[in-house]
Amino acid sequence: MDPKAVKSDLVLILDFGSQYTHLITRRIRSLSIFSLCISGTSPLSSITSLNPKVVILSGGPHSVHSADSPSFADGFVEWAQSNGVFVLGICYGLQLIVQRLGGEVKVGEKQEYGRMEIEVEKSCGIYGGKRVGDRQVVWMSHGDEAARLPNGFEVVARSQQGAVAAVEDNERRFYGLQYHPEVTHSPEGMETLRHFLFDVCGVSAGWKMEDVMEEEIKVINKTVAPDDHVICALSGGVDSTVAATLVHKAIGDRLHCCFVDNGLLRYKERERVMETFERDLHLPVTCVDATDQFLSKLKGVVDPEMKRKIIGKEFISIFDAFAQELEHKIGKKPAFLVQGTLYPDVIESCPPPGTGRTHSHTIKSHHNVGGLPKDMKLKLIEPLKLLFKDEVRQLGRILRVPEPFLKRHPFPGPGLAVRVLGDVTEGNALDILRQVDEIFIQSIKDAGIYDSIWQAFAVFLPVKSVGVQGDQRTHSHVVALRAVTSQDGMTADWYYFEHKFLDDVARKICNRVRGVNRVVQDITSKPPSTIEWE
Repeated sequence: MDPKAVKSDLVLILDFGSQYTHLITRRIRSLSIFSLCISGTSPLSSITSLNPKVVILSGGPHSVHSADSPSFADGFVEWAQSNGVFVLGICYGLQLIVQRLGGEVKVGEKQEYGRMEIEVEKSCGIYGGKRVGDRQVVWMSHGDEAARLPNGFEVVARSQQGAVAAVEDNERRFYGLQYHPEVTHSPEGMETLRHFLFDVCGVSAGWKMEDVMEEEIKVINKTVAPDDHVICALSGGVDSTVAATLVHKAIGDRLHCCFVDNGLLRYKERERVMETFERDLHLPVTCVDATDQFLSKLKGVVDPEMKRKIIGKEFISIFDAFAQELEHKIGKKPAFLVQGTLYPDVIESCPPPGTGRTHSHTIKSHHNVGGLPKDMKLKLIEPLKLLFKDEVRQLGRILRVPEPFLKRHPFPGPGLAVRVLGDVTEGNALDILRQVDEIFIQSIKDAGIYDSIWQAFAVFLPVKSVGVQGDQRTHSHVVALRAVTSQDGMTADWYYFEHKFLDDVARKICNRVRGVNRVVQDITSKPPSTIEWE
């Protein structure tokens, strides 16, 4: 999708490494405004080519006093002023504006972390809808503070400790917030962003999934020649299914889908998804059983990153073979491979600014974006790579993908390989995990809470514990249950089950699954953990 084709003004986020940067993007899109996130150190040409109406400088873990602290490109300030672009700095972004425009930033006498009350000092600009003296609770996370403002700037809010909380220069259209309005811990933050974007900047909202669908179809048809054929890697998840349905709508029977049973699927996953593909979506799907191929390559592998790389490589190998078979069948070599890469995949695989690295400190490899071999013979089509998960579901509804399928919880590309900690081929770990996971998920559905949870699954742990079953001592496996709530998968909170529910599930698992005598629950949020265990 070409950002310039979107019927909305663009709000561009320059990412300086904050863990909340993705939330800014997501919150702005929730206002029906198109927003993109790129590295804060991107060259000026990358920024100007996108023609943004507003640029937001994110927070970050750096200090502007550090010699290697990241900054926006030279000429950015002059370009913004001469083109009437509005600029908002958040946390580190505010300090960067102050320093680069001639002010002074010092180490704060009192550092501010967590919830803090601020008071409006001037009812104008970013607080145009507030009155002097109005107070609100915000989320602070800074050690440095603005000590002297550049010429033309004024303080419009202070914290209860007297630190600068918000600044603005209306004439030059530069604004700054020392706190994070994008997080839920700042209850009035969204209203502040809404007022700033619509009332101060005059942004027009026009970010709609219907337009995204139409634009993506145009892009696909422009990319794929009339006689080209395309193969699609179907995982059975929402992302690849919506991507396939979209491409099928664009090019029809020139799409050829391949669903791979890699031996790492959930309980009866193969039968269930194939029925949906054929009965509900009418997609042309070939099922390839590659269980032995995957498990033989994974034998003895315990490192999760290595698992992902191996699985990604095997997938591409299979798709290459599928493409060759298809070439013999249709007399034309497929030119493209469709993948359901999402925006969070792209963001998590990007290098953080200020690290001096050309590649990210890897949280996890997405074989969609980071694990593809250089000699891959198929060119990629990724129609969802600028969308978040909830936006993909919206698009799926427009494409008439069945609602129960759209509401399925996310399932990782490497499958159960990242939910078995250790060697997936050792003993009967996969069989145990499938049974436990099925009991857990079915219990959630029976309780009527499945749609309230972003993702739920079981994990097979590489430990055994002593137990008593049938009046006998046992030394059996331990499994963990994980359930989280989230909006986009970038941050998550653990789901609070009723004790009776957990008691019932644990009893079912220990009574029905041979080889398990202990069940634990993961109650960690993201961050500091990831959603998957690995």
